[in-house]
Amino acid sequence: MSKINKAIVCGGCFWGIEENFRTKPGVISTEVAYAGGLKNHTTYEEVCSGNTGHAEAVQITFDENIVSYEKILELFFKMHDPTQKDMQYPDIGTQYRSEIFYYNQEQKKTANSVKKRFNDLLNGKVVTNINPLTTYVKAEEYHQKYILKKNK
Repeated sequence: MSKINKAIVCGGCFWGIEENFRTKPGVISTEVAYAGGLKNHTTYEEVCSGNTGHAEAVQITFDENIVSYEKILELFFKMHDPTQKDMQYPDIGTQYRSEIFYYNQEQKKTANSVKKRFNDLLNGKVVTNINPLTTYVKAEEYHQKYILKKNK
């Protein structure tokens, strides 16, 4: 029997993070969104202004019988640079920050444990935030599976 769970991660432009997760074993679906901001409704243009507090996010729906939440977070830490504050490579701004949003205390505990492990490996330089999910706004349809659409 499937044990479906969800994770929300932010690590720069959501297109690349989504594409990296989309094809992983155990991942059922992905959705790009804006998370952690001040408004319950927002747009890409507003988020890009840096004034809404949202980060570009990816929600990963996965089957825990195939891939654990811990493994999802390990993959996340490996697919972006968790030592860059409010940016990822050429993308600069708080909307590109490294962050994990959790749904419950078990996810919080796992996220802190995985972050600590990577922080130890990276000499204490990890800046990834870990916070409860407050706001979540699905991104516009043209952003969903953007890389897949562009490569067709």
